[in-house]
Amino acid sequence: MRASRLVSLLCLLQVRGSMTGPELARELEVSERTVARDVLALAEAGVPVYAERGRAGGYRLLGGYRSKLTGLHQAEAEALFLSGVPAAAAEMGLGEAVAAAQRKASAALPAPFRDASERVGQRFHLDAPRWFRGAETPAVLPELSRAVWSDLKVAASYARDDQVVRRELEPHGLVLKAGVWYVIARRDQRFLSYRVDRFRTVEVSDESFERDADFDLGAFWEEKSEEFARSLLRETVEIRISPSGLRKLRVAADPAGAQAAEAAAGQPGPDGWVSTRLPVESLDVAYDQLLALGPEVEVLAPPRLRRRFAVAAHRLTELYSGEGHLRAGELPEGAVGQR
Repeated sequence: MRASRLVSLLCLLQVRGSMTGPELARELEVSERTVARDVLALAEAGVPVYAERGRAGGYRLLGGYRSKLTGLHQAEAEALFLSGVPAAAAEMGLGEAVAAAQRKASAALPAPFRDASERVGQRFHLDAPRWFRGAETPAVLPELSRAVWSDLKVAASYARDDQVVRRELEPHGLVLKAGVWYVIARRDQRFLSYRVDRFRTVEVSDESFERDADFDLGAFWEEKSEEFARSLLRETVEIRISPSGLRKLRVAADPAGAQAAEAAAGQPGPDGWVSTRLPVESLDVAYDQLLALGPEVEVLAPPRLRRRFAVAAHRLTELYSGEGHLRAGELPEGAVGQR
């Protein structure tokens, strides 16, 4: 346990250059006294670590000192290769760099663990896109990736609400969500998320920007993703739905909308059906989503969406009953809206 902690302490100092006792204690989840003892143990083992006193002080390694990649357990060695996502790296134009880094890491590992990459590849594969949806790599992704890694400003044209707008952005990070790429960028001192496949052009500037030192990509995405999903749900549809339909709604509708509909559901009637309100992106999207539920859902409002389902019901009746052609408004008795 202590040996692993000493290696972690050494790696932290190599990566960050200098850290205070309290910072190391928080990172390693130990007391400051334990940190002091561990630093002393490293020094006694020949590691050139020393302490600087004062407000800007802390622990640091003698300039240029680097340790070899040793002391890894088998699980740690395999996790090294699990941490990367080769397909995503390739889409960002980093495939060769990742492969080279893994080859170098393999060469530096102790002999028993050099097959870690192969072992992980045989046991784990990440397939990010959702079922039945093809994942196309946006043409501008490599350029955006270069800007993110190099902290370069970009001038981009972006499709929004049937218009193409021009934006000057400071891209801080990329997120791959269910096969869809997003870039998180600062604009007018605000961090916003953009779908990469909606960019039409991206011009990477030679001008760099200063990253926000407090920006945490993972925390931002976790905080904003649910809010972002809800922000897309601009319309509300009133429905009456069966227990089976309510279960299927979790797959047919947007997750945030389905969750809201379940929370808003009233008491079941004698037939088990419930009335509720479903947030949706648009009425067109609602039509596609609810049509997949067939007779397990009835649209109550808005009236124009209900009429659209009535027409769909007429067309289905026409297809399957063989009773001749029906115009919208000529409903057979009991075809729609009967409970």
